[in-house]
Amino acid sequence: MKIKHFFAGAALAVLCAAGARAEELKFANFTPPFHTVNASVIEKLNADVSAATGGALTVRGYHGGELGAGPVEQYVRVLQGVADIAWGLPGYTSSQFQKTMIVELPGVIPLDAPGYEALWNAYDDNLAGEFPGTKPLAIWTSEPNIFIMKDKVVRTPADLQGLKLRVAGATAAEVVSAMGATPVQMPINQVYNALQTGLIDGVVTGSSTLSDFKLDEVADSFTFGANLGRLAFYAVMSQAKYDSLPDDQKAAIDAASGPGLSKSAEDAWNVTANAAIEAARADSKNTIVDLSADEAQAFADAVAGVVDAYVASVGGEAALAAMQGQ
Repeated sequence: MKIKHFFAGAALAVLCAAGARAEELKFANFTPPFHTVNASVIEKLNADVSAATGGALTVRGYHGGELGAGPVEQYVRVLQGVADIAWGLPGYTSSQFQKTMIVELPGVIPLDAPGYEALWNAYDDNLAGEFPGTKPLAIWTSEPNIFIMKDKVVRTPADLQGLKLRVAGATAAEVVSAMGATPVQMPINQVYNALQTGLIDGVVTGSSTLSDFKLDEVADSFTFGANLGRLAFYAVMSQAKYDSLPDDQKAAIDAASGPGLSKSAEDAWNVTANAAIEAARADSKNTIVDLSADEAQAFADAVAGVVDAYVASVGGEAALAAMQGQ
């Protein structure tokens, strides 16, 4: 009987130990596993958290929309518990992220300055309330936006008159309208077909999409040099899930997230973007436009009123100042 109790106790101990090792955070990724976010955020987070906890806590990516395909619904999936962590774009639900969206406006961040630093500078005092129910693990921006066009060449705002341009969110839509084009809001994974079929004439977005979403296959004209803003991104974790973890696992997540993880993401976006730009420039079918300072200023002048009006409309003066390090 004692031997039987011994083995029963030993088996229970093994099961408890196995349960302790089995904590896995589900990270929802609506893009394929080759997308830049996988290595720079999902795999890095898993490596760092797993190492810090001796494998007691891991992060697994569910790619290609396995936990739900719609890019717009990623934040909600975390709140609903479908995923423990998800990444997405504030621009898809811009009414929730009114002050966060300031970072996307033209001219707010210089072309050569990091966006993730601007976002974290403004986070505690200005942006935290826009992330209810979650713990942001990373907030960052893309490389600066460019004009990616099909069968159209853009050198001046006048070249945009009457064209249809895809945008990610409401603020970008106002910017595009100010330049004379018609904004068409859609998720990035619909842009390839929209360009290919002529539903849109072009898109204002970062050059990393040329490879991440294969837009290089359907676009043939690219305009660089205007400060058209950039896209913002988040990776958020369920606050309830975070709160349920033991202290050592919370500490591991804290150490693996924040500005460091954000920098990893933004650096990776820039690496992807630079490689895509190099490939686009090398392709003889493409028209490449590099704007002079004066030509770029024409675009800045066209959208200046929109930027000022948007910041005022959301009471974002303090957020803007924080983003710009003031």
